[in-house]
Amino acid sequence: MPAKDIYHNAVKQSLIKEGWTIFADPYRISYEDADLYADLAASRPLAAERQGIKIIVEIKSFVGRSPLYDFHNALGQYIFYRDLLSATAPSLQLYLAIDRTSHERIFFRPSVQLAIDRNAVKFFVINSQQEVIILWNPEINM
Repeated sequence: MPAKDIYHNAVKQSLIKEGWTIFADPYRISYEDADLYADLAASRPLAAERQGIKIIVEIKSFVGRSPLYDFHNALGQYIFYRDLLSATAPSLQLYLAIDRTSHERIFFRPSVQLAIDRNAVKFFVINSQQEVIILWNPEINM
């Protein structure tokens, strides 16, 4: 099992505060020769639906020496997990979870914006001190 990211508990608490139920910590992704673990799996019922939304969350802190190197590793992992999930659990949506500082420092760079847009990366941003979600991209309609 992988080590937990430094923002793991803050992300988990942020989701719980918004009404999400954590149903796996971590979430196992198995596909033929691959056995991997995403950080969390959560669900949230919708008032108008019976089943609601289920998401898989991969948490990233971007604390390495090179923010672009950290981002391209995160992007590769995101794409790989998304591809495996589309084959094994297509109803689940994959999201990256990042803290506000990483979002401000990295995600506004033009090169990162290009990669996010071209690869349709879904993410949300937390305030790790207050343990609240401050941005969904794209917005989840609740």
